[in-house]
Amino acid sequence: MNYIINGIQQIGIGVANAKQAFNWYKNNYGFDLLVFEDRSEAKLMAQYTNDEVMQRYALLAMNMRGGGGLELWQFTNRKPLAQVSDFRLGDLGINMMKLRSANISETNYTKDSWGNWIQVVKDSYAFSKGSDGKGGVMGAVIGVSDMQKSIKFYQTLFGLDAIAFDEIGVFKEFENLPGGTQKFRRVLLARNTTRVGGFGKLLGPFQLELISCLERGPNKIYKNRLWGDLGYIHLCFDVSGMNELKKKSEGLGYPFTVDSANSFDMGEAAGRFGYIEDPDGTLIEVVETHKVPICKKLGIFINLRHRTLGKPLPNWIVKAMRIHRKKKDL
Repeated sequence: MNYIINGIQQIGIGVANAKQAFNWYKNNYGFDLLVFEDRSEAKLMAQYTNDEVMQRYALLAMNMRGGGGLELWQFTNRKPLAQVSDFRLGDLGINMMKLRSANISETNYTKDSWGNWIQVVKDSYAFSKGSDGKGGVMGAVIGVSDMQKSIKFYQTLFGLDAIAFDEIGVFKEFENLPGGTQKFRRVLLARNTTRVGGFGKLLGPFQLELISCLERGPNKIYKNRLWGDLGYIHLCFDVSGMNELKKKSEGLGYPFTVDSANSFDMGEAAGRFGYIEDPDGTLIEVVETHKVPICKKLGIFINLRHRTLGKPLPNWIVKAMRIHRKKKDL
């Protein structure tokens, strides 16, 4: 690869009240670091919002123990819609996010206050210590229709070169999930490489679980809805070498559907972002981070624009972001 996937930067969640969601995830899962908050127009996403430019309010929350963050995305000019049909495991799109925790004995499943399913996975990785062992996003469970095509997509573009398991059956751990008593094929993708740059040490190792129901035709989670409506709206990878990734993606037949091309301004953070659709149309965001604030009032920012590919930031610089932790609710 002439580019590097540094890790999962965040998973986007469409919510009705971003501050309320931030407080819930801060208090329940340790996402207390507010990287940015921004009110603006989502001009480049109009093709996914009925060709109408939407007003939005977004927060990026992270857990300093390690893992990706949460982009909590709220329409400010539209009431967000829930999934049209009841969710069932294996529906096409992001079924749930994976959160890491050092203090559990086995994988468990729960929901947030708005019905979004969460898979909590035993994982000991820690960028910094946390008393409760709860970490950030380490992956997602994604419903797919053609397993082999999806495996190739995620392996080739995102470096998930290891298959941790590939199993078919009725799985006991799914029995309490909607539609979980049916037969599934599930494939867990991970990666062997440890080479990362930028914030890669904070983001930590990641995995994707692809799942396909073998007993029914799946629904599409965002059918007849807009990007930004309620639920998991995208999975975002942190990238170094965006131009090379774009070339490879286009060569595989998956061109960028959105590309900010030059540096974009999110108020307090800046970089370049793009979107790619996986074989089922699930939105995958890729971000090349250029600037992250440490102390906005003093004009102190982390600048990654010309950083050597594959060279992670020193731990002390990343840990300086703790200044943005919120002890009180927003």
